[in-house]
Amino acid sequence: MEHTINNIKLKTVDTEYDVYFDMALTMLEEIIEHNKANEQTVMIVPVGPTQQYPILAEMVNRLNVSLKNVHFFNMDEYMLSPDRMMDENDTMSFKYRMNKEFYERVRPDLVMDEDHRHFPEVGKEAEYDRLIEELGGVDYCFGGLGINGHVAFNEPPEADEPKTADEFAELGTRVLQVSRETKTINGFGYLRGDIKGMPEWCITVGMKQILASRKIYIALNRPWQNGPFKHALNDPETAEIPATLLRRVKHLTYCATQEIVG
Repeated sequence: MEHTINNIKLKTVDTEYDVYFDMALTMLEEIIEHNKANEQTVMIVPVGPTQQYPILAEMVNRLNVSLKNVHFFNMDEYMLSPDRMMDENDTMSFKYRMNKEFYERVRPDLVMDEDHRHFPEVGKEAEYDRLIEELGGVDYCFGGLGINGHVAFNEPPEADEPKTADEFAELGTRVLQVSRETKTINGFGYLRGDIKGMPEWCITVGMKQILASRKIYIALNRPWQNGPFKHALNDPETAEIPATLLRRVKHLTYCATQEIVG
């Protein structure tokens, strides 16, 4: 079911799996549309959620959809320190998970070449942002919603470093600390409550790149997202809830189960 709230499209589906299916289908439809027009497709994509990727891979394989003219820009990655990337073979690595959940599942004759699979790297932040611009910008940004309203790892500013909404909206790809709230909820989700085992640092694509996307799709797949979702919809624009800034994008879609939005 679809309806509109404050010019935002809200899709409500029955189950958590339906969220992933709808996300995969939306990604596929965008790619097919660009392929038919002989155009490249540029997407910002998440790790969190990832359950849409096996579905997308199966659709691509069965329908023989070429990804050769598709660019995926991963929106973020964990880091071991402010200047040290996580090993890509670590199971916590987002690059590892993209390979296992998607790239290795797509037929070799259909999957995009490795130089179309982009990941943010420390020391190459400006290069990442520049490549997005050189490709003509992002057609579709897909993601989730953090416990504190973050999008990608664009964590709200700390109290001693306040930022206006406009200042926050101009932030590009950068390294930053993972917030306490994010460590807690991700430790619950990924490491069975081992908060101390969670990485302290991350690199993230900026709000500037996200907000410049032509379309944005946010999947709501966890019951606790009810809280940040309500604030994202109804609060004034504020850096303290980064998702409030998504309303600046003309084509913004949330997809959630009724349990989350009810």
